[in-house]
Amino acid sequence: MIKPLEGITVVDLSRALAGPYCTALLADMGASIIKVESINGGDTARQWPPFEDEHSLYFDSLNRNKKSVCLNFYSTEGRAILDRLIAKADVLVENFKLGTLEKLGLTSERLEELNPGLVLASVNGFGTAGPLKDDAGLDQVIQGMSGLMSVTGAGTTYRVGVPIVDITSGMVCAFGIVSALLGRNSGKPVSSVSTSLLETALNLSVFQGQRALSLHETPSPQGNNHPTIAPYGTFTTATAPINIAVGNDKHWRTFCDLLGVPLAADDARFSTGALRSANRDQLTELIESALSAKTAQEWISLISQSGIPCGPIYDYSQALASEQVAALGVVKQSRRRDGSVLPLVRGPLSLNGEASEILSPPPLLGEHTAEILADIGATDDEVGWLEANGHLRINNQTAGVQG
Repeated sequence: MIKPLEGITVVDLSRALAGPYCTALLADMGASIIKVESINGGDTARQWPPFEDEHSLYFDSLNRNKKSVCLNFYSTEGRAILDRLIAKADVLVENFKLGTLEKLGLTSERLEELNPGLVLASVNGFGTAGPLKDDAGLDQVIQGMSGLMSVTGAGTTYRVGVPIVDITSGMVCAFGIVSALLGRNSGKPVSSVSTSLLETALNLSVFQGQRALSLHETPSPQGNNHPTIAPYGTFTTATAPINIAVGNDKHWRTFCDLLGVPLAADDARFSTGALRSANRDQLTELIESALSAKTAQEWISLISQSGIPCGPIYDYSQALASEQVAALGVVKQSRRRDGSVLPLVRGPLSLNGEASEILSPPPLLGEHTAEILADIGATDDEVGWLEANGHLRINNQTAGVQG
């Protein structure tokens, strides 16, 4: 695949999820990601389950196509190496609490001194102003405080089943970085970009948030139903529930014919989108009564062929093993440096019809320390002394299985 960010070097100080998701997207596009980790265990995600032997699959899912350098951030020598890396980078990514970067000596003045053209990209919990700016922000806490949990679930609120705020904050940060790099090339330089979990989560509210702002209505959980459109949700059949999305009047008439209830198309209770939404319970009863005549797969085939969006409800094992996912080549086989096999989900973008690639598996902690230090001019003797004195870690583990 063409790599539009090839030649861009990113020093990645981020950990956990939002920042690493951001840099994974940049790596997919060809940026060189130098993941700088603490000698005290590295990225905290390395300690998070699920595990495969000693490998954190949480970490593995987010850190494809990166190189790991392991430093002692608390020694003068370790921080000097970090300075040298930053001096040669295009972008620095971090998702610390506010003030942490300054504690490492990386004030805005110091970064300007080290690298005047550097783009600093930051993700934090609550933003850079306000009474909560210094608080730690985690995905579930922000889901609750942003209103996202208030519309998720059925009667009782639920968190989204994946850390959606972390993920989307990483996406937003990646967009900010690419915008800043484009600005640099077009004479509109940007020295820093930032987002927060709260700001991203609030932007996810779209029409639900606008409803609260403009109509002063408080949206409520709708379970598996679309909050404003009907029929649009999960419906039972003779064998299993399926998702159906009837988004306009044309589809509604087609759907009624498929169900064998053509008169319902002109029923006064369901004749417009607004009425169908207002009479959702009666509508659902009518639909599920008709759907009980056939299996889920039979209905999916009939409804999909008519042009109405429809599909099964898969668990992740089913989803990743589906024919469509296989056709797209979403799952790629890789092998860690220690020889263990690791299937990974590739990045979501394709360029010129070619999908994102996985060129290297998630790195072992410190796997590329010696290589990266050599790139910035360190000699073998210097690297050996730094390792012996606890300023960095080199991981020379080799594959036990050849692939």
